Amino acid sequence: MISIPLDKMSLTEKLEAMEALWADLSRTPANVPVPQWHRDVLKARLESPATWLDWGQVKASLREMARQ
Repeated sequence: MISIPLDKMSLTEKLEAMEALWADLSRTPANVPVPQWHRDVLKARLESPATWLDWGQVKASLREMARQ
């Protein structure tokens, strides 16, 4: 087991460690297990894209709200 002195690390060091771990894991995404519930949520979201707004719509909506 790997022991990392988290209590002695700065926030920057912790974030750098997380980025290094993510970079390593993302090199072989097929090796990262995905739980079935995650697949189910993703499938449901992809099947109903009408519930999602694109970034342009979100920005326009926020600008309109700010004017009121």
